[in-house]
Amino acid sequence: MIKKYTKKEIINTLKNIILVILGSAILAFGTAVFIVPYDLVTGGLSGLAIVLEKVLPFNAGIDTYVTVLMWGLFVIGLIFLGKDFALKTFISSLFYPAMLSVFMHIVNADFMGGFFYIKNSQYPDIAIFLAAVFGGILTGVGCAVTFVGGGSTGGVDILAFLICKIFKRLKSPVVIFAIDAIIIVMGMFIINDLVITMLGIISAFVCSYFVDYIFLGSSKAFVANIISDKPDEITQQVIEKLERTTTIFDAKGGYSKSDKKVIMVSFNIREYSSLLNIVHTTDKFAFVTIHSAHEITGEGWTRD
Repeated sequence: MIKKYTKKEIINTLKNIILVILGSAILAFGTAVFIVPYDLVTGGLSGLAIVLEKVLPFNAGIDTYVTVLMWGLFVIGLIFLGKDFALKTFISSLFYPAMLSVFMHIVNADFMGGFFYIKNSQYPDIAIFLAAVFGGILTGVGCAVTFVGGGSTGGVDILAFLICKIFKRLKSPVVIFAIDAIIIVMGMFIINDLVITMLGIISAFVCSYFVDYIFLGSSKAFVANIISDKPDEITQQVIEKLERTTTIFDAKGGYSKSDKKVIMVSFNIREYSSLLNIVHTTDKFAFVTIHSAHEITGEGWTRD
């Protein structure tokens, strides 16, 4: 039976697709114009591509390395994390490498009189610092807009989620941070320039701030209501991976009239992606709503 979509669902889907494409474009522009020209290793896929471009003998170009890595990790995610997760990264995997290649072609002295070629600026000392800052801002905004559209930038995040699936005690934010740190350290020794390394770290922190500010807002506390047929399994994962607990309610479906279980869990900003990963890998049919909490107090909440 083919599901019929309402006009509102179609509009929301189109809006989300547009947001993911827009986010991918902003991310690609920030990377191509500000990050890549100065070899700023900020972690992530672009950082790994910059490192590989310096190490490998092939003069393929950073955009080519990004494309190969992006689609390689997408296939890995499709095989090991499932099609639902892969669908979230598909649009970014399609548009981000293509847009990065396009934007990298405008970074030269001939295009618009070298307007986007900031390495040719008459203020080289301030230009490299501004590149780190604005590169971080634009990549952060791009990632956040993609997340708002319900998509994912994929990349090394897929590798992190795969590691967490194998080693279930690990938390995805910690693994993502560790992978980015490894890439930055590799860049430090390969590029052999401490100033460039520090600017890359500054850019990474700026990016992280704007992702948090735009995607999650100023609130640091959240409450999730999860409707699932696997409340015990999700609760066990929340206890083991987030060191939080849940409250489980009985409910009844308004349309189906069938008995349901609602899992309520409070969590903070750092646990956002981990919770979604737990839910999606435990019950892909779970229905999740997440709200910002004005205030949460009580035993166990303020432990961190």
